[in-house]
Amino acid sequence: MAIMITDECINCGACEPECPNTAIYEGGIEWTWAGGTNLKEVTLPDGTIVDASEKQEPVSDEFYYIVTEKCTECTGFHEEPQCAAVCPVDCCVDDPDHRESEEELLAKKIFMHGE
Repeated sequence: MAIMITDECINCGACEPECPNTAIYEGGIEWTWAGGTNLKEVTLPDGTIVDASEKQEPVSDEFYYIVTEKCTECTGFHEEPQCAAVCPVDCCVDDPDHRESEEELLAKKIFMHGE
């Protein structure tokens, strides 16, 4: 499953540099598929193809957030999610709405970074 940041976030920013997928962004900041990945374009579930450098709407305007589609729980990089390991208030938690197997997380990592 992906990791999410709860509204208990104190906006310290400790998590952001730890993410190997660049899936964590400060509240209000637009994100891109290309950031931290090898992606040039992405086909969305509805079939739309987007340039990976195209800016996407922020998930949160109030506190740091994790882009679910880019989160691999650090699978293929580390033994545990690094954002959760460094969070001083334990607000980086499993996202119950986005459960993924280890195989799915590894496939996502390969999709973004190649192998």
